[in-house]
Amino acid sequence: MPAAKDSSASQDGPAESRTPAKSEQTRALILETAMRLFQERGYDKTTMRAIAKEAGVSVGNAYYYFAGKEHLIQGFYDRMAAEHRVAVRTVLDRETDLEARIAGVLKAWLDVATPYHEFAVQFFKNAADPDSPLSPFSPESEHARTEAIGVCREVLVGSKAKVPEELRDVLPELLWLSQMGLVLYWIFDRTEGRERSYRLAERGARLTALGVSLARFRVLRPLVREVHDLFTDFLPGMTKAFPDPAASSQDKSQSKDKDKSKDKGRVRGRRFGAREE
Repeated sequence: MPAAKDSSASQDGPAESRTPAKSEQTRALILETAMRLFQERGYDKTTMRAIAKEAGVSVGNAYYYFAGKEHLIQGFYDRMAAEHRVAVRTVLDRETDLEARIAGVLKAWLDVATPYHEFAVQFFKNAADPDSPLSPFSPESEHARTEAIGVCREVLVGSKAKVPEELRDVLPELLWLSQMGLVLYWIFDRTEGRERSYRLAERGARLTALGVSLARFRVLRPLVREVHDLFTDFLPGMTKAFPDPAASSQDKSQSKDKDKSKDKGRVRGRRFGAREE
């Protein structure tokens, strides 16, 4: 019997090499099912038990991969960020004009987000709460937020526009904030094909490019910093979104909290008898 088992393993490859792929498939299935149920029933009325049943997995397995509904939304954020990164490659690899790069990146986000418009409308009230883990400014949303700001940074770096060195760290964050403004408008946009959102993306890109161009003049640079500081000081959640790099102890504390949250989900999964597929 042992010999037969070894022979099968040699034919199909080591079991551990298949496990990550199977796990990723299970995770994707749960996420896809959750997105569908959120759209059909609403975020508040959809339970983890219902998601597990529809996905054909145990409740424990659902909790193993996602500690709760909020973590499913974070998975959705991460997937959107990954899809957006792929979608922007065409414009970023081709264009060097800053306005064209900004407009292309914003419109690429609208394209990627199109299938999820009604879903976004439904859960907006949860994401709009500054204390909610679903907020784009929350510590839980850090990964997707960092990805998005990284795209904004690439927009600037790859353009032929001259960005003053002292503003290179500030402008990507401001670009991301302007994108959040577009997202808010898009949620409430009821025009055919969200036509007004696309127009806003184009005009916003034109205005932003003009602002960056004017920032070359030293006398206007303090104005850009003042705008950034204004958002940082007064917009709910911004302090959490962009913590002081010197506050390392705070960062470590937040990291520990995240680890505890993940562990809690796995413990809950084991309590339901979960096992990794």
